[in-house]
Amino acid sequence: MGKLEGKVAVITGGATGIGRAAAKRFIEEGGLVFLFGRRQNELDAAIADLGPNARAVKGSVSNLADLDRLYAAVKAERGTLDIVLANAGAGSLLPLGKITAEHIDETFDTNVKGTIFTVQKALPLMGQGGSIILTGSSAGTTGAPGMSAYSASKAAVRNLARTWAEDLKGTGIRVNVLSPGATATELAKAALGEEGQKVYASMTPLQRMADPAEVGAVAAFLASEDSSFMTGSEIAVDGGLAQI
Repeated sequence: MGKLEGKVAVITGGATGIGRAAAKRFIEEGGLVFLFGRRQNELDAAIADLGPNARAVKGSVSNLADLDRLYAAVKAERGTLDIVLANAGAGSLLPLGKITAEHIDETFDTNVKGTIFTVQKALPLMGQGGSIILTGSSAGTTGAPGMSAYSASKAAVRNLARTWAEDLKGTGIRVNVLSPGATATELAKAALGEEGQKVYASMTPLQRMADPAEVGAVAAFLASEDSSFMTGSEIAVDGGLAQI
């Protein structure tokens, strides 16, 4: 029997990259996963790949009505929810001096506002033993050129977990942060290109990019009872990038 046998999970940003890798691992461990994302084609491809224990709901975490539809679908089919992986994220590079209000809004609407309401709207379906996982980033603790908005948003995510660990006292629901470093996702490949990926790999003590499946495996640990005495914590899956 898998470590997530019979559990119901929601993964935002679940159609590709880390979200999809986590979904695959959750399903292998016996879970049923609702994927939430903005692009129908990617959702359809993920469902075809993941099989009968995957569901898809199209929408954006920055749209509260879309989140309501997501949780209405979970409630209608299963009634309860055990795991939330708030993984949807956005970010682009703009150096100080060129930052715009639109850039800030796009980044914070997804990474901060989206994370807050993804979790808050899930709570009525969750109870004792529930696990909330927030996707942070090594960028939340390190500095890098052009990453002001993204890094600040991920630092905010880290603090949300600390605050919510207090807010959730007595509920039996845990909240932790999973912070990847350089990961070979579709987004990273498109944004960095081959040379950019080599640069990030060279900055990492393990001298390579992470495979999304490696991050998904740690998400499964945080989702399972193996991490039952963890809340308010952060696990860095960054090859040592932000640790030295």
